[in-house]
Amino acid sequence: MNSNLSDPAFWSRFQFGFTLTYHYLFPQLTMGLAWFLVYWKWRALRTGDEKYNQAVRFWTKIFGLNFAVGVVTGIPMEFQFGTNWADFSRYAGGVIGQTLAMEGMFAFFLESAFVGALIWGEKRLGPRYHFLAAVAVALGSWVSGYFILVTNAFMQHPVGYRIEADGLLGIASLRAYLLNPWAWVQFAHNQMAALVTGSFVVTAVGAFYTLRRLHSSQSQLYLRAGTLVALMASVLVAFPTGDQQAKMVGNHQPVTLAAMEGRFVGGPRAGVAVIGQPNIAARRLDNPIEVPGALSFLAYGTFQSYVNGLDEYPEDTWPDNIELLYYSFHLMITLGTIFVALMAYASFQNWRGRLKSSTWLLWVLMLAFPLPYIANTLGWMTAELGRQPWLIYGLFHTRDGYSKVVSNGDTIFTLMGFTGLYFVLGLLFLFLFGREIGHGPDEEGVVGRGDEGGVSSRREEQFV
Repeated sequence: MNSNLSDPAFWSRFQFGFTLTYHYLFPQLTMGLAWFLVYWKWRALRTGDEKYNQAVRFWTKIFGLNFAVGVVTGIPMEFQFGTNWADFSRYAGGVIGQTLAMEGMFAFFLESAFVGALIWGEKRLGPRYHFLAAVAVALGSWVSGYFILVTNAFMQHPVGYRIEADGLLGIASLRAYLLNPWAWVQFAHNQMAALVTGSFVVTAVGAFYTLRRLHSSQSQLYLRAGTLVALMASVLVAFPTGDQQAKMVGNHQPVTLAAMEGRFVGGPRAGVAVIGQPNIAARRLDNPIEVPGALSFLAYGTFQSYVNGLDEYPEDTWPDNIELLYYSFHLMITLGTIFVALMAYASFQNWRGRLKSSTWLLWVLMLAFPLPYIANTLGWMTAELGRQPWLIYGLFHTRDGYSKVVSNGDTIFTLMGFTGLYFVLGLLFLFLFGREIGHGPDEEGVVGRGDEGGVSSRREEQFV
């Protein structure tokens, strides 16, 4: 990001980036939790085991709370298209307005209509219809994500558009626009990352209850499901979805790929930097330790493939903050590797029956839940910083998209307002989230496997 503090585009970008980053803390958990609810509800129908219904009731409350805050924090971003990015909205609204409207009219309404039924309608709906409500919520959350990602994919790789007589964009092929190949890859990668977030949170709550010797049956259910899903999703984030995303970048945004790796000089057998510091002035990567040929393989499928360097492109087409882009990408990759290793070991210990007694590992699992939020944020920073200096890649520059009538003072004032509001909202969310965790699953009249008579309930009363 251009750090010229007198540039109005900087403050509009900073404000949108702040509100978007904060907002996405919530949808990634709802999308990650949704299919846990579907699975547990399905298991309750198949087995008749009440522990699965207890899990659904507990996590539905977390889901609903998270969903509500996500809605509140998402509304300001819609307004910013008009207030801070009016020129962009005027230019591209005929295209991106289609999917933004579809997300609101179809997917969001589907999800929001059934969230209430899922939270409060179990007795009225009965087991089967309550299961269908869970399916509708999960589908709504993921379809909503797809429409948003189609919008972003158009900004990364524009297809299905035409330039109208007045110079603005319009839809040439709705089918091509909705089935953008970049959107399919991005959707798969993003949704697997959301599953990582959801499974890490489920695992962390299970580890917390296990360490406190509370809710034995539920805590073991959360640990088993959470670690297994986290392992599978973490692997899928890397391959094939991450691999395909890298190939999309290499084929359609080669200058972005070069910046992500701090690669100034092109050549075959290009390596992935394990360690290195991009030195823009000297046009090199300082102190590099690389895996030879890895970048060539990841981007183009063979170790001998030629990878372009930044020096092969005009400097005004380079991403405008290569250092931040480089570190965002590499920290994301590092965290993803840690996720696979951690959850592979945790799943192995669970298979051996030793996870419950491994105190140090339970502490790690409990404290690791913020890491997927960080990794998801870094992933979106990589995507958005890498697209610069374009709002729509190859068509429309970022410098042309902000609202010229909005002053720096206006934007900074609203940014301070958002910061204060979101701080208070965050405290309220953490309080309510913590209260639900403190109350725990409703196990009235049910003794979980491994609970010793009424010992568990007495411990729960002491804890609450």
